[in-house]
Amino acid sequence: MIEVDIPSFRSITIENVIFDYNGTLAVDGKLINGVKEKLKELCKKVNIYVLTADTFGTVRENLKDLDVKVKIISKENGVVDKLRFLRELGEDRTITVGNGNNDSLMIKESALGICVLEREGISTKALLNSDIVVKNIIDVFYMLLSTKRMIATLRE
Repeated sequence: MIEVDIPSFRSITIENVIFDYNGTLAVDGKLINGVKEKLKELCKKVNIYVLTADTFGTVRENLKDLDVKVKIISKENGVVDKLRFLRELGEDRTITVGNGNNDSLMIKESALGICVLEREGISTKALLNSDIVVKNIIDVFYMLLSTKRMIATLRE
């Protein structure tokens, strides 16, 4: 569990983190360097879910040794699938991390929505719906594992 009180923003207690896969944890279906190690570390604090249309067909193989739950979503209706899954877990207990149009609604409705600028870029819908934008996925892990960074970014 991650607990953080952000002055003039909100107090949050996080049980779950939902990650998009391609463009967020991976590029062209391959995990970004350092992600596997950081996922192992974060798994000790929260439940981790990876939601993806799995464009490259690699997600299960790449994450097989980790304590993360993978859910394959529809290629045609991913934005709705991701939002529905977030609501099942509980928006107020979940942080979402993504970069694309199909992440935009889950980013908007979660307790905290984080956009990641990796080599795939960020959609404007996801960007405008996010609470925080970071330059790479490893920065997301540092923020989640050291919540003072989150406080410094979001307090007024």
